[in-house]
Amino acid sequence: MIDLLVLGSGAGGGFPQWNSAAPGCIAARQHNGTSPRTQASVAVSGDGKRWFLFNAAPDIRQQINENTALHPAPEEDGQLRHTPIQSVILTCGEIDAITGLLTLREREPFSLMASASTLEQLNANPIFGALDPAIVPRIALNLDEPFPLQHKDGSDSGLTLTAFAVPGKAPLYAEAEGSRPDETLGLSVSDGTHTLLFIPGCADITADIIHRAEQADLLLFDGTLWRNDEMIRAGLSPKTGKRMGHVSVDDPDGPMASFKDCTKPKKVLIHINNSNPILLDNSPERDAVTQAGWTIAADGMTFRLETP
Repeated sequence: MIDLLVLGSGAGGGFPQWNSAAPGCIAARQHNGTSPRTQASVAVSGDGKRWFLFNAAPDIRQQINENTALHPAPEEDGQLRHTPIQSVILTCGEIDAITGLLTLREREPFSLMASASTLEQLNANPIFGALDPAIVPRIALNLDEPFPLQHKDGSDSGLTLTAFAVPGKAPLYAEAEGSRPDETLGLSVSDGTHTLLFIPGCADITADIIHRAEQADLLLFDGTLWRNDEMIRAGLSPKTGKRMGHVSVDDPDGPMASFKDCTKPKKVLIHINNSNPILLDNSPERDAVTQAGWTIAADGMTFRLETP
């Protein structure tokens, strides 16, 4: 069995973004035909009790407080501090994937897993020393190497994690250093029978990614923008989606076209930017996505993979 809880489904800045007066963000503040979203992160469990977090969004405190599955519970020996969070696993070093780590600095044991490149970026910034490695050990993930996920007490979770490289880019603060092969990861989780894929950022959908999706039962994929030039057209940014390291949902090389023949997995778009019209309940773009068989991720959404 694999349980997945969507903690946050928005892209960087969330929805509504703090400084945006665009129509979609105004509608989100008013709960008018759309719902607010925090920044993208999910939690995965093999027993429904102990959880592995994929990315640590800036909104992580809010996400924990809004999901009872992640609340602390007194243990048998009466400890006043506790968390069901076993590990945080990062797909990249982007700001909206790592800054939540600083919220988790209260000397609570858990492990931190990421690519060697992302760990180097964290190690180079002294502020992340607030997470004492003696309490929060850092584990480098080797690409394409299955890794059994263990609980903090050393017991087996029943889940196996495989990290794999996807096309992406270096984080904005590290672009001068150039991009490395393990800069952006996809994560595959299996219980031996079922498999889920978490790919919240992807600059190009390769044949390898399509093959992995064909074998999966659940696919959560980058839904940042509807079109590559979306933010330029809206006057919000001079950058295209590709420049930001993201394919776009409706582009010829985007997920709707690329995964059209992947009929096995349930397909879910996540990491959705506040400019993307699929966030609006009655938009034609949302209709097109749902008619193509995709689900639009929302905060608090749950999925369970199990044998009937």
